[in-house]
Amino acid sequence: MAWFDSTFVGFVVVAMGALFLFGELFVRARGIFVILGLVVFTAYFSYFITSKSMLWLAVVFIIGLSLVIIDGAFINDGTLTFVGLGVMALSVAVPAPSILYGVVAVFGLIAGFGLSFLLLKIFPPRNMWKRMALKDKLTSEAGYNSINEEYLQLLGKEGITATIFRPIGTVEIEGKTYSAITEGQWLDKGVSVYVDSVDGTKIVVRPKK
Repeated sequence: MAWFDSTFVGFVVVAMGALFLFGELFVRARGIFVILGLVVFTAYFSYFITSKSMLWLAVVFIIGLSLVIIDGAFINDGTLTFVGLGVMALSVAVPAPSILYGVVAVFGLIAGFGLSFLLLKIFPPRNMWKRMALKDKLTSEAGYNSINEEYLQLLGKEGITATIFRPIGTVEIEGKTYSAITEGQWLDKGVSVYVDSVDGTKIVVRPKK
């Protein structure tokens, strides 16, 4: 598999592996994506890990993936996902034959993670990610009329991000703070935004241009 020596091939391989693995976490693919992802990363690690002393990198990769799963299943704030991605990036970069190859492999991992969100438009999402994506809707029958009315009044109003958005965070509007989400964008703290849409208690914000 000498073609693994190409940085372009390395980027594609890591990106495809990440796409399949994270895709399995986000959508219901009946285990097909996780099998494909494991096959791809097994090929990657088996080619570059030439001694038993480096097998720890494969373990580190699994630990990073586990952190992402734990975040999606229990914590839902994106922190462990961010840490898990960092751990996985380390595990794919270290065995690379050069610094350039390692950097390209990390970008491949990030690209695969980003592309996996597109699968949500094709396959049914897993329930464990609904809270993280703020898809839980409060209905009027549950007694949330006053909350919904307050949130609807925020439509079009401007505010400042009170925390970092990844893509979920907290926004301050007229002295009050609200949980909000962007449409996939990561924003720094202190960015001027406006409320683009409101659905129940789901507030979607966009940065001001």
